[in-house]
Amino acid sequence: MAGFYHETNTFAPFGADLDDFVKGGGWPAMTTGTAIFDVMRKIEIPIGGFILAAGDGYELIPLVWTAAEPSTYVSDEAFERIADMITDGLARCGEFDAVYLDLHGAMVVRSHDDGEGELLRRVREVVGNIPVVVSLDLHANVTEAMVELSDGIAIFRTYPHIDMRETGRRALNLLEQRFRLGKPFAKALRKAPFLIPMPAQCTDVEPCRSLYAGLPGLEEGAVVSMDMAMGFPLADIYDCGPSVVVYGTDQASVAAAADRQLKSIVDSEEYFEMPLLDVKMAVKRAAQVGRRGSPVIIADVQDNPGCGATSDTVGLLKGMVEGGLRDSVLGLLWDPDAASASHVAGVGAELRLRLGGRYGYDEGPYEVDVRVEALFDQPFVANGPCLGGMEVNLGRMARLLILDPGSRVQVVVSSVRTQLWDQDFLRIVGIEPKDNAVVAVKSTVHFRADFAPIAQEILIVESPGANWSRADTLPYVNLRDEIRRMPASLATS
Repeated sequence: MAGFYHETNTFAPFGADLDDFVKGGGWPAMTTGTAIFDVMRKIEIPIGGFILAAGDGYELIPLVWTAAEPSTYVSDEAFERIADMITDGLARCGEFDAVYLDLHGAMVVRSHDDGEGELLRRVREVVGNIPVVVSLDLHANVTEAMVELSDGIAIFRTYPHIDMRETGRRALNLLEQRFRLGKPFAKALRKAPFLIPMPAQCTDVEPCRSLYAGLPGLEEGAVVSMDMAMGFPLADIYDCGPSVVVYGTDQASVAAAADRQLKSIVDSEEYFEMPLLDVKMAVKRAAQVGRRGSPVIIADVQDNPGCGATSDTVGLLKGMVEGGLRDSVLGLLWDPDAASASHVAGVGAELRLRLGGRYGYDEGPYEVDVRVEALFDQPFVANGPCLGGMEVNLGRMARLLILDPGSRVQVVVSSVRTQLWDQDFLRIVGIEPKDNAVVAVKSTVHFRADFAPIAQEILIVESPGANWSRADTLPYVNLRDEIRRMPASLATS
């Protein structure tokens, strides 16, 4: 078993080096050997689900699991070192019956557009024809190489991702069915003709809710497994986009099932929605209806670091202050310098800071007077549905009150770049989210798993950032000719 995660936004301003994978950022640090059992078994992650499902029925040989926060290209050094850890580990294992790889599916390396396909090619060179099964993220850009070089692929079916463990269990089930069959599955891959923006991929709303809810019922007869990936649209590669992957015991049945599911996606094109508001409209609406106990959630989707954005743009924060919001908070703003200065100053100190705005997506740093309300610099456990008990360390953190007489807006800054997955990210600095009238989150969809139950309303804001939601404005050069950059329902909105 091994894991190697990266979601690559080829339009983002900085990439992922080996040190980013060693540290992990918002993910667990690089973990090797039997420590993988201790770390992964207890958290919401596919390899953890695979381990739990295997129980005592299999001897599991864990090699390495590593991930880095989404960014632009993975460096060749990082890819080569980690790929070597996996293939060298396989070569040292002696005899074994199968390989399980916990991958993302949207990794782009400086020298390899299809990072997972290249990794699988190297794995095959070592292991030959023994079964290799893979789990992938819902945002995978599935390639022909991934399907050809593996025996089975299981893909998340929820966004927010609350079925990661379950996907690992399904990967084991797929492997067991492959064992029972005694030969490779019949398989089929189909690619959709349009990209789907990240906010429109949410499985809590239509059409993805119905598309995914119907999948289990389609796994019958000769069809052993059917999955879909919505794709990661911010990857300028040939294979970018949604896909359907089907496995079974009869090629004609598998191909027909794949064609039908692809048609379901295409027939749903007009129903994809992405109601983006400008900052002023969102702030005005939040001021009208937000109240303590039932807050309005404003999602700063285009500055979501979970899609490779910087998490340091200040357009929404400035709009909240200028719009006179009260009992309001924004998180997480990635600003190690502001966090460090706040720790030096101490709780209660008032100081002038230049917050965020380091990468040119908006008007630059937000120079403002603040009071340090709370500080934090320890690991903590995030118990929301997505992370499910994962220990997180965001380095030095600070809760700052913007000293503005016309508003009361707080901002939570962190030293590690990661999206605001769940409410515990705010509670550790003394904020109970439901006690605010407005909570602004730098996240696209994952926040919904923990924040939707307390939200009076969720507003999606179009503030600048590297997670562009309108792909038809991006300078792609490598997409295949036949794919459209937006669904028809959104192309003219």
